[in-house]
Amino acid sequence: MSTPDQSFTGPMREMTMGQAVREALAEEMRRDNTIILMGEDVAETGTPFRVFQGLVDEFGVKRVVDTPIAEAGFAGIAVGAAMTGMRPVVDIMFGDFLTLVMDQMVNQAAKVHYMSGGHLQVPIVFRTSLGASRRSAAQHSQSLQAWPSHIPGLKVVLPSTPYDAKGLFKSAIRDNNPVVFIEDKMMYQLKGMVPVADYTIPFGVADIKRIGKDITIVATSSMVQVALEAAEKLATLGIDVEVVDPRTTSPLDIRTLVESARKTSRAIVVDEGYQSYGVTAEIASVIAEGAFYYLDAPVRRLGAMDVPIPFSPVLEDQTVPTVQAVMDIAKSLCGKV
Repeated sequence: MSTPDQSFTGPMREMTMGQAVREALAEEMRRDNTIILMGEDVAETGTPFRVFQGLVDEFGVKRVVDTPIAEAGFAGIAVGAAMTGMRPVVDIMFGDFLTLVMDQMVNQAAKVHYMSGGHLQVPIVFRTSLGASRRSAAQHSQSLQAWPSHIPGLKVVLPSTPYDAKGLFKSAIRDNNPVVFIEDKMMYQLKGMVPVADYTIPFGVADIKRIGKDITIVATSSMVQVALEAAEKLATLGIDVEVVDPRTTSPLDIRTLVESARKTSRAIVVDEGYQSYGVTAEIASVIAEGAFYYLDAPVRRLGAMDVPIPFSPVLEDQTVPTVQAVMDIAKSLCGKV
């Protein structure tokens, strides 16, 4: 179960991450009739994970649109719709399929505002998933969040709790710029407390999920839950862990990350994307530059193995960061081996 955000004091109730995402979109579609949802199987089945099941019954087939299996085509249509006043949410069934919309996302949506001298906006959300360990093999299991994070003009969101998912999704839909919203497909049943009242979470503001003094673990998406579990186990060994969730990789809350590392003097960065040239490398570099004179050890990073995700369950489980792997690095940095 996820930890409720401590900054919100109003009435709350428990829901899953999938329910939080669905509620966010439904509330926004009721608020603004320019918002449309389009993608493969979003109407008939509510996505393969049933997150949006039933939305077509309320909003109809003109606003919840099942598309052909042609990501480049419907992404291009959505970019054009956004430029002319609509606010599309484009559902890309698996994050691996971002490869099919890179031109529309990177060369069109991300650049139109700049190339038009500020006269045009592209208020669009590319919503997709990440994560291995679902036994979906090499073409449906990658975590490619580093790719859009590299592109100026794109905002990239990685929620780790139901609270964050709802507040960040609302911010993404209301933003006048293109946003890539990436959920971990294994987290839809994760439960957490979510406010009853309307709320949003600003981009570029990290959240300290657990306060500690001995070592900082910066983690993204489902790796936040891995880090929190590792932190609880490390506490029994006398290691007090601070867990920081950036929530958005672009914009990145550099100040919070650096301040945490300066306080604890040690840092690990955990992300499920491939380790080479990835999110872990960027965040580790930011911390190393900003907290260099405060660090008692090099910043360590832990990402997925640089191999295609195997279909074999035994092999697949070896490719992604685990609680034990995080613990082993933390113990080494803290001299507890």
